[in-house]
Amino acid sequence: MLSKLLFIVDDNCNNIDKNLIKKAYDMAYAAHKEQRRKSGEPYIIHPVEVACILAELGLDTATIAAGLLHDIIEDTEYTYKDISDIFGDEIADLVEGVTKLGEIEFKSKEEQQADNVRKMLLAMAKDIRVILIKLADRLHNMRTLKFMPVFKQKEKARETLDIYAPLAHRLGISKIKWELEDLSLRYLNPNQYYSLVKKIAEKRAEREENISKIVDSLQKSLASSGISAEIEGRPKHFYSIYNKMVKKNKTLDQIFDLTAIRILVDSISDCYAALGIVHTLYKPMPGRFKDYIAMPKPNMYQSLHSTVIGPQGKPFEIQIRTYEMHRTAEYGIAAHWKYKEGNISREDDLDSKLSWLRDVLEWQYETSDAEEFMEAFKIDLFSDEVFVFTPKGKVINLPYNSTPIDFAYRIHTDVGHRCVGAKVNGKMVPLDYRLKTGQIVEIITSPTFKGPSIDWLSIVNSNHAKSKIKSWFKKLNREENIVRGKELLEKESKKYGYYFSELAESKEMEKIFKKYAFKSMEDLYAAVGTGIVLASNIVVRLKDDYISDYEKNNNLLKQIESKAVSNNKARKKSNISHAVSVKGSNNIMVRFAKCCNPVPGDDIIGYITKGRGVSVHRKDCKNIARLMETEGEKIIEVSWENIKGSDYVTEIQVKADDRNGLLTEVMNTIIQSKAIICSVSANTDRNNIASINIKLKINDVAHLKSVSKKIKKIKGVIDVFRLNS
Repeated sequence: MLSKLLFIVDDNCNNIDKNLIKKAYDMAYAAHKEQRRKSGEPYIIHPVEVACILAELGLDTATIAAGLLHDIIEDTEYTYKDISDIFGDEIADLVEGVTKLGEIEFKSKEEQQADNVRKMLLAMAKDIRVILIKLADRLHNMRTLKFMPVFKQKEKARETLDIYAPLAHRLGISKIKWELEDLSLRYLNPNQYYSLVKKIAEKRAEREENISKIVDSLQKSLASSGISAEIEGRPKHFYSIYNKMVKKNKTLDQIFDLTAIRILVDSISDCYAALGIVHTLYKPMPGRFKDYIAMPKPNMYQSLHSTVIGPQGKPFEIQIRTYEMHRTAEYGIAAHWKYKEGNISREDDLDSKLSWLRDVLEWQYETSDAEEFMEAFKIDLFSDEVFVFTPKGKVINLPYNSTPIDFAYRIHTDVGHRCVGAKVNGKMVPLDYRLKTGQIVEIITSPTFKGPSIDWLSIVNSNHAKSKIKSWFKKLNREENIVRGKELLEKESKKYGYYFSELAESKEMEKIFKKYAFKSMEDLYAAVGTGIVLASNIVVRLKDDYISDYEKNNNLLKQIESKAVSNNKARKKSNISHAVSVKGSNNIMVRFAKCCNPVPGDDIIGYITKGRGVSVHRKDCKNIARLMETEGEKIIEVSWENIKGSDYVTEIQVKADDRNGLLTEVMNTIIQSKAIICSVSANTDRNNIASINIKLKINDVAHLKSVSKKIKKIKGVIDVFRLNS
């Protein structure tokens, strides 16, 4: 195993201390010697394979050694100090950095996932090599995923496709990105994956023959023009093909770049000269040319792309780039270590390539909502870009669907704050105009403009712009916003029957503070007052925390229900005795039977009890039916009267397909319908069908029907019905 690693090191890396690599291997071997993987193989195979992947990327001694040791602190008795004493702080810090990342649990709560991603971003900012080790670790785990249970395979594959593959793409490491995507597809959609593999294999011989002819033709034409070039057929990765088929609803035969040629040349001028020769030999398809040399992608990718019509009338894609561009396309940020020469520093170059990471970090400090942060993070990883120009010809890349406001903030924060209008290609456009690649954008500013509008947050599409706008509002009129925020929270809390000051004193508020990163109540009030965080969002999430605790803590649930029952009894004492009339009698105490909870509009009947007056039941109550058979003489006619302003308790059950946020949406709907929730309980069966039992106070049957009708409109709700005895 060690010999394999050293062979890869010799073949790919520069200036490596092999003695230190051997020493790291010895420690890893000793630490893991009693451990085995799920496959039954010795555990040492995993850290060695991780180190091999890092060596293939051409990384430095410290990173390869840390790859060998990356599981030491987490899985063995070795400590940070043990590693530091033998290998120094640099390697110990890398190992500890990977250990602190832990596992991102895709199935966990949104805020837990957001917290893990934040940790990963901070680790990347401190030393980007930490995430390179983590990517190598994930890649080898995906290669050996077949030994895991099926549910674990899908869980890991989904996490890889959502987090790790996009990170590899953002770092420009296509060598890892493509393999992670293909392996994820294999486990997430095995039928589609193997069907695709089979279809592509069936026409491989025909494709390879066509590619060979095209390569020969291009080689002769380029040589005759004095251009030295390396030409090869480029295999298309399965996930990329599958993604295009799904997103664009195309068949395999309609994918243009299934057949692709890559031309590598010595210089940029040779790239454009080669493009001219290609377009002379083969007719280019309109709208299918992209110049990523003049306008590189944010992940440093550079190349010329053109789709042309081949000899048999079939389209194929040509990629033209220099050898240096190709190395960057394959290794991305790792090329910083693989191709730096001697002691020449490329720290400035590395820093510029990670500017996107600074933007994400800045944004994560500004946003406190976990869902909002994760959504923004995924947009940053996945989104396409548009390339626009300043009036002086500078290229500015922005996320797809960006507006002139996004452009203004990318130029400078003050330009964004003072933006009052914009011109695109010389013509005035509204500020919510969506920019397109190739346009020239000019921002009109005013020195007297008071700053951004809060509405801009719903217009802009870049996290950079959102961060600057939110930061501006945080500093503006803080005292006024604190007062306004407090009023909004109090008003929102009263909808749920609480005072916000009561909620703020509970231990649940600690969770809210942690989730939103507030340092004081004033921070919370100010955020709500500016509109950066909605009062409803704070209060609803606080209610979610309560509901979660109800399900986990029966004692707390009983306390809440007891409070609700006490309030209900108090209400009854004041008005219920006047809501029902007993035939032929006045001033007789009545009470509503809990077995059926009648409400105004129900057909009702009374039962004379011993010492507790008349018990009022619904006529369709099973209990009253039995009493009529056995104690018919105690049955008495009753009727509704003076019911205006009274509240009545009833219980309903909601059946729905279970999903995140279902319970919150149901409760919000009830509250918006002006019904009062007394208690809630919920469970989910094996078929993922949720049953939610809710006791609530309503005015009458018509009110109950209205509430039920609104609940039925919620996505995934199967049925809503009233519970009988």
